[in-house]
Amino acid sequence: MAETVWRTRGRARRSTRTLRVRSSAAVLAVIVLAVLAVPPLVQLDQQAVDLGAKLLPPSWEHPFGTDDVGRDLLLRCVYGLRVSLLVGLVAALAATVIGTAVGAAAGALGGWTDRTVMRAVDTLSSIPHLLLGIFIVAVFRPGIWPVIVSVAVTHWLSTARIVRAEVLSLRGRPYVDAAVSGGASRWRVAVRHLVPGILPQAGLAAVLMVPHAMWHESALSFLGLGLPAHQASLGGLVQSGRGSLLAGDWWPTLFPGLLLIVPTLAIAGIAGAWRDRQNPRRRSELTL
Repeated sequence: MAETVWRTRGRARRSTRTLRVRSSAAVLAVIVLAVLAVPPLVQLDQQAVDLGAKLLPPSWEHPFGTDDVGRDLLLRCVYGLRVSLLVGLVAALAATVIGTAVGAAAGALGGWTDRTVMRAVDTLSSIPHLLLGIFIVAVFRPGIWPVIVSVAVTHWLSTARIVRAEVLSLRGRPYVDAAVSGGASRWRVAVRHLVPGILPQAGLAAVLMVPHAMWHESALSFLGLGLPAHQASLGGLVQSGRGSLLAGDWWPTLFPGLLLIVPTLAIAGIAGAWRDRQNPRRRSELTL
């Protein structure tokens, strides 16, 4: 009887997990399609000001309404989402490459190199990410590339720790000991055995870092330190809609905020399934 109940619960949870993954993939596909298709298909200027149509509520003509100078909010949200996704993807990739290289070097070399590198990582981790990002962005003119550099430089630390721990785990495996005993060079062991073992963890870290980078860019833009004022970004749209929110106009703040939350949840759903696939033991324990 108990075994039947466990099997029923396991099937229900697997069905729920499959539904979550498919829903997340569908949401991400719609977001990517909107980001790629809407700007070239909709022949409208996102900067076009129409003071006679300012702060119009959502309607068929303006599904997300208009902002305080009459610009279509849906179009500006799509442009802002495109910027946030670009920053998130490029910054996450750069941070993953840096963190993977540093963590792999520390774990593979060991000794004083490992201790020195990890103490440097601990020192940088003690500085708040946002504070360090503000300092880096303030050195340059407002633009998308300073934001990408800021996010990448401040977000590789966690990846370095994860990769180092994975390398240390792989170094103790029997097949690595056999390769070393057989006379394989350190470079060959790293390329043939260590790097393939850390790539899944590094890839998962990169996927999870994308929404984190998007929120970091939005925070900088909200503070007025990210993109120029004329360029749409989700954080800048939320910041510009604060005054309207106090007056009872909720749409200039709600829709940019939703376009930050929805991709985050979708990416988290896919990353959770990826993590369960990498760790079958954890998945079987959750199924019981």
